[in-house]
Amino acid sequence: MREIRRRSRVVGNFPDGQSALMLAAARLRYIAGSRWGTRQYMNMERLKELKQEQQAATVAVA
Repeated sequence: MREIRRRSRVVGNFPDGQSALMLAAARLRYIAGSRWGTRQYMNMERLKELKQEQQAATVAVA
């Protein structure tokens, strides 16, 4: 967010909201593609297992 704020201060006034949104989206796309954006903070495998268990329990009850 600091980087987006810094870049928006350089521009000053945006001609419209769309151009401000394009600036923020471009920076977020860059971050998502970098090494920082590919980090995983949570192991999703356990959540997938829980979902499968819930689906199996629902099928068994029905």
